Amino acid sequence: MLGAATTPAEARAAFRGGAVRPTAGIAAGYVQCNLLSLPAADAFDFLLFAQRNPKPCPIIEVLEAGQLESEVMPGGDIRRDVPAYRVFRDGELVDEVADVSEVWRDDLVSFLIGCSFTFESALLDAGVPVAHIDQGRNVPMYRTNVPTRPAGRFSGPLVVSMRPMPAAQVADAVRITSRYPSVHGAPVHVGDPAAIGIEDISRPDFGEAVEIAEGEIPVFWGCGVTPQAAVMASKPEFAVSHAPGHMLITDLKDSDFQVP
Repeated sequence: MLGAATTPAEARAAFRGGAVRPTAGIAAGYVQCNLLSLPAADAFDFLLFAQRNPKPCPIIEVLEAGQLESEVMPGGDIRRDVPAYRVFRDGELVDEVADVSEVWRDDLVSFLIGCSFTFESALLDAGVPVAHIDQGRNVPMYRTNVPTRPAGRFSGPLVVSMRPMPAAQVADAVRITSRYPSVHGAPVHVGDPAAIGIEDISRPDFGEAVEIAEGEIPVFWGCGVTPQAAVMASKPEFAVSHAPGHMLITDLKDSDFQVP
């Protein structure tokens, strides 16, 4: 049974064995990463895009062309250790699978990008509720009307994740998450979704809607699905990503990414 006490190696083995589920709440205390794998010919442009957009695209690790494991996932296989992948051709989503070995290319450079799941344990430890964990759902994510800074061939809208908070705890959530700048850090927006182009908060573009109780305020963080939005907008000839909410769980400790 996958849960908070699962180790990263156990989680990766379960996903490699065919388990498919969102990873929020699994292997508490360990860093989870978004994934984007691109042909080497596109890798520099994306690295520059991430450097110009550090809030939604904080780079944790870059695997060289064809590399399948690294120190952050010892014994791992980047083609099989994520619970669900997306495959894009010319910017179009063509498949969602549990294993990308059959379509893998030796020229793919893999970017591991920080994930806001990393700071959720700190929120919970401080008594700040995390609705999608409490409700057993995938985190809701939304395209916004906020543009990213383009770089090379890559551009597109900012994608955000949302967690509703009791009004009295929003300041706590901002303070806690600001101590994790390498995994999205402080929120990018608090309050009215329409101000960032979200017309219907009950209909996320990715993930699942959560119930927002009376007195709760939606709080939005930069999201590592932003690279997928850039792929859709910029149309590289091939790309592989994680399915939203289905992350790579590494052996890195959340505590190592907390700043004073």
